[in-house]
Order: sequence, then structure tokens, then C-alpha cells
Amino acid sequence: MEITGVEAFAVNVPLVDLEDGGIAPYVTNHNELTDMDRILVRVDTDEGISGWGEMRVFLSPEATISVLEDGIAPMVEGHSPFETESLRRLLFIEYTNVDLFFTPIELACWDIVGKSLGKPVYELLGGWTAPDSASRKHRNHVTEYESAGKVEFAYCLGILSPEESRAKAAQVLDEGYSVLKTKAGRDWKQDVARIEAMHDEVDGELEFRLDPNQGWTLDQAVRVGAALSDAGIYLQYMEQPIRVDSHTSLARLRERIDQPIGPNEDTYIPHNLRGLIEAGAVDVAVLDMTPLGGIAGLRQAASIAEDAGLPYTHHCAFDLGVRTAAILHAVYGIPGFSLPPDTVYYGWEDDVIEDPFVIEDGSMTVPDAPGLGVEIDPDKLDAYRI
Repeated sequence: MEITGVEAFAVNVPLVDLEDGGIAPYVTNHNELTDMDRILVRVDTDEGISGWGEMRVFLSPEATISVLEDGIAPMVEGHSPFETESLRRLLFIEYTNVDLFFTPIELACWDIVGKSLGKPVYELLGGWTAPDSASRKHRNHVTEYESAGKVEFAYCLGILSPEESRAKAAQVLDEGYSVLKTKAGRDWKQDVARIEAMHDEVDGELEFRLDPNQGWTLDQAVRVGAALSDAGIYLQYMEQPIRVDSHTSLARLRERIDQPIGPNEDTYIPHNLRGLIEAGAVDVAVLDMTPLGGIAGLRQAASIAEDAGLPYTHHCAFDLGVRTAAILHAVYGIPGFSLPPDTVYYGWEDDVIEDPFVIEDGSMTVPDAPGLGVEIDPDKLDAYRI
């Protein structure tokens, strides 16, 4: 079997408004989102089997599609989709990291391989490996959890006022989630006040992740961590509190506060995860398959974290159904994902797959159809295409 073509499609899908139970506008340290551009990638083969991948837009939809179709596609055409590891190493370009662009093609290759063999991707990865700690709700019912094929997710929330955050925390708990991650970084005092309000509203029944997207200085991060500890609040982790490539400062922060540190953007850079571990600058690894080069790259990073004795989870990047499916298979099939991955899937107005995922009790079911187990709806693809 050989790859015969790669085609990319840019789509824009709206987010549901906060007033209607959604998350828009989704406010972060960097921007405010009411919709999101995504890139869907179809890889075709000479045996008539096609697979799908997905990524975020890089600079612009046109720029992303050009890199994929004009730059990466000619390198992979003629190769077998079964050769995901060799393809990942084939795409070496001086002065830049092209893993970002290889990922959707790699995901499509996993999809093709699974369809060819009649197996879901998580079985190709070795089968069910999620430990009982992956879901506190099912800790004493591992067999039931395994047979149900479910993965628990953390609810993600943009920056709101303390009172708005309080109301949202009650809703999130009522919907069955056990972890809430909120953006931060515009005002560290307000960040503390929002966590305190949400913690008070749910009487400690939710765990929290706080993500300023590099928005604090070292002294501000120290104050946030100390203030929450003084209030008796201990985060599941503080995600990328200061800027990337400041491993010594991150290690100093980790020594000075009681809150676990979870680098994310720092793990996008090749070899940084090992550097963070050696510097003593990480408690939790927040991984993402897209900058890592796909499922194979994610598996490699997970092995590094597991060897270091670190817990790890998977990041959310406003994922539609294709990448959500890939995350489900990866978290379910790669050992060691002991913390729920992030998601904003509940925030989409629609999806471009034929059967959108349903979130029940804070969990989604891993597809058991061959490949990624999802198919693109051509009418929806046309409706949302840019």
C-alpha cells in the first residue's frame, strides 16, 4: 500500500455562547475566541483506503494548507502508511521543526492502518492500558470502566469574573466532571479570587488546574501558589506558569511553592521534557501529540515521563472530532496517562464528523470501529469550509 495524495481542508466552527451554556467568548491571556479555525487532512492510498487527521491553523489557513500540500505531501507520497516511524524521521528540515505539520498526516496513517487491518487504533497501540487512577469515579470498578471503554476529561473554562466562575463551577460539578481547568494570566489577584470562589462553591469537590499560558512572572507565580496554599487550596497542577525555556526559574518556583508544576508549552520543543526532568522543574507533564509529531511522538514522550516517575496528561487545542478521537485512542492505549486529558468539546456548536461524541458524566467513549473510528460528514465539511 502506498500514499498517493494529501489534501487539506480549512474549516471554521463557531463556539456556543456562555449564555447558552457554552464557553464563548473563551478568554485567555493571549486572546478571546468565539469560533475556531481547524485544518482537516485526508490521506489517500492506492488501495482506495483513506484516513483523516486534524491540526490547528499555523499563521493562516492558506499558509497551513500550502505547507501540507506543497511541502510535506511530496515527501510522503509513495511511502507506505504503515511506516509512521520512518516517515516521522524522514521529515527533517534544517532550522525548523516540522512535526506540527506531520502530525495530521501521521494520524491519517494510523486511521488507514486500522481500517486496513480492521482494528481500532488503541488496539494497535497495545490495547486498554488506562490505570484505575485515570478515573477516581471508577477507581473501585476497573473491570466495569475497561469494558465501558471510557476516558474521563477535565472541563476547560476561559477567564471569567469570580462570580461567573463560581456559577460555572457548580454547573461543571453537576455535569459529572471531577476536574476543572481555568485560564489565567491577566491579573494574578483575580486568578486567585476565581479559584477561591469556585473551590468554595463546590465545597472542595472539584480539583482545579490553573493555566496562565506563561502569563505570570516568577514573583507573581510564587504569590499565586502561596495565596492558594494559605487558603487551603491545592491545585492538581499549575500549567506553564512562566515563560518557556526558563527551566532554572521553573525549578526555583517548584522549590518555593506547594502547588505541582505542569509545563505544557515547554514540552512542545524537542528534548525539553528531558531537560525539565533533569532540572527538577516538573511535577506533571502536560503533553500534546501535535507538536510531538503524532501518536508515535506522543508515545515516546510518555515513555520519558513514565521512566522519570511523572504523571502525565494530554493537552486540549480546541479539537474537533478527528483529533478528539486520536486523543481518546492514545490516552486509552498508551500506558501511564493517569490524569484526565483536557477538552472543550462540549463548547462546539457542531462537528464535522458523522456521529459527534457525546459527553456523559464527564467522560467520552473510545471508538471501537477500525482506525480512528470516525468519518467526516461531507455536507458539514462543505458547510464550515473556509
